[in-house]
Amino acid sequence: MFLGSIAAGGTLGILIPPSINMIIYAVLTDTSVADLYAAGFIPGFVLAMLFSGIVLALVLWRPHWGGHRLEGGSLWPARLRGLPQLVPPLALFAIVVGSIYAGVATPTEAAALGLIATVGLVALNGRLSVPVLLAAFEGTVRTTCMIMLIVIAAFFLNFVMVSIGLVQAITDAVLNLGWPPLGMLLAIICFYLLLGCFMETLSMMIATTPIIVPVVVGLGYSPVWWGVVFVILIEAALITPPVGMNLYVVQAVRKGAGDFSDLFKGSAPSWPPCSR
Repeated sequence: MFLGSIAAGGTLGILIPPSINMIIYAVLTDTSVADLYAAGFIPGFVLAMLFSGIVLALVLWRPHWGGHRLEGGSLWPARLRGLPQLVPPLALFAIVVGSIYAGVATPTEAAALGLIATVGLVALNGRLSVPVLLAAFEGTVRTTCMIMLIVIAAFFLNFVMVSIGLVQAITDAVLNLGWPPLGMLLAIICFYLLLGCFMETLSMMIATTPIIVPVVVGLGYSPVWWGVVFVILIEAALITPPVGMNLYVVQAVRKGAGDFSDLFKGSAPSWPPCSR
């Protein structure tokens, strides 16, 4: 259950801002990043509460699943001593996301504010040096190049599909089926839940967004609302076998200390909230 909680909780990073996946979706669909961030905040915390509620219910049902209690006093002193360590990441989160929600900065400007705050924290900790800056520059270039190549390929794919009329043909064919909007939406969700079991999430987003979003919009749904639903479906794909990326990440951190099937069992209780 501990391993499953880590794998499932790690999926919330792409829903609670800031989220690279939401930025890519915004670029592919010409949607406002700020609107997506605002729309994803509450669902992200609702999912976090659902995950916590599942863990609590399972521990109450099977107390031994919660592990052994530490001997010698209460855990609260240790918990309180650990709270100051949460201040730096929470402060960065408040600066980046808070500036966007407050309307004082665009996502790009908020990223710059986050950079300034991060450099300040590194300097306060006495770790600011030329090698650290060079490593940060290299990491930034690698990540930016990866994302930009993905975006360029997605734009090219969109251009080809629109030029040959594939997007319009699929949209017309789906809408002409005469299904009610809710029924069609449920079919699309089931399609993504199945596809997420066998396809990497970023590839799934790039390959299907240009086709599915026009259909969803044609059914009368908001692209911002669908963007949040889509990211939640991607979260489910991250913890559903056999291609659940978070499961492999957690197993790699474990360094093979244990059976890989433990991760499937531990993350299984989190599949219904992600699917919902």
